[in-house]
Amino acid sequence: MLDAFVSAGYNLIDTADVYSTWVAGHQGGESETMIGNWLRDSGRRSEVVLATKVGMDMGSNGKGLSAAHIARSIDDSLRRLRTDHIDLYQAHADDPDIPLDETLEAFTRLVEDGKVRAIGASNYSALRLEEALRTSAERGFARFESLQPRYNLLDRREFEATLAPLCHAEGLGVIPYASLASGFLTGKYRSRADFSKSPRGPRMEARLNARGNRILAALDEVSRRLGTSPAVVALAWLLAQPVVTAPIASATSLPQLDELLAAPSLALDPESIRLLNAASD
Repeated sequence: MLDAFVSAGYNLIDTADVYSTWVAGHQGGESETMIGNWLRDSGRRSEVVLATKVGMDMGSNGKGLSAAHIARSIDDSLRRLRTDHIDLYQAHADDPDIPLDETLEAFTRLVEDGKVRAIGASNYSALRLEEALRTSAERGFARFESLQPRYNLLDRREFEATLAPLCHAEGLGVIPYASLASGFLTGKYRSRADFSKSPRGPRMEARLNARGNRILAALDEVSRRLGTSPAVVALAWLLAQPVVTAPIASATSLPQLDELLAAPSLALDPESIRLLNAASD
C-alpha cells in the first residue's frame, strides 16, 4: 500500500510514536517500525515527507513535552523509522504541565542538530497555539509550521470558529486527521446493524443522529450526481477549504486506497459545496 501510495504521486506519511499502544501486547512504536522497514527495503526515503509525533503516554517510556522526553523520543523514532531525520516532528497534544519555552527550545535544538526539518502541533487550542507562536517569535525558537486538528464534515465547530482564522493569519499548513470521521463519512455505518463491520463500529452510535443522517444524505446526493463515492466527496470538501493543505486519510486495502486517491482530482461545484455546508452546519 505504501508503494502504491508513493507511486501514485503522493508523499506525506504521518504516524506517531504512540501507535499502536491500544493493541494487546503492543508498547508503541509498531507503526514507526513498520514504516521504517518499508523505507529501508524500498529505498524511497527521498520521495517521502515523513511526519511523526511525540507526547502521548508511552507507558514506561514516559509521556509529555519535557525537554528530556523529547530528546529521548526523537532518537527512538529515528531508530524505528530507520532514517537520520524527520521532515515534520509534531507535538501530539498540548502539555500544560511543561512551559512552552522548554518544549519549543527542545524542538529548536532538534532542528539545529538536523534531526528534524520542521515542527508542528496537533490537538492544540487556538489560545495555546497562538501563545506558542508568540513565544517562538519573541525567543527566536523554531515555530510550529503546521497544525493537525480533528476536522471533517462532522467535526467543524471548534476548528472553524477559532483555529482556522489563526492558521490563515499565521500561514500555517493544516493537515486534518479523522478526515472521514473514523469511517462514518464513507457511508459504511447507517444503522446499529452496521457496527459489527469494524472495531470502530461501536463509536458510531453517537453520530447516527439527525445531523449525521443529514450529512450522509448530502454526501449520497453529491456522490451520485458526480459519479463517485461519499468518501471521495468528503475528502474533496476538505480540499476545497482554503486553509486546508492536505487531509490525512487511512486505508486498509488497495481498492480503498485507489478510491481515496481520486479525491484531489474532484473539484466540487459551488452547489455541491453549498449542499454539504448546509447539511453539516
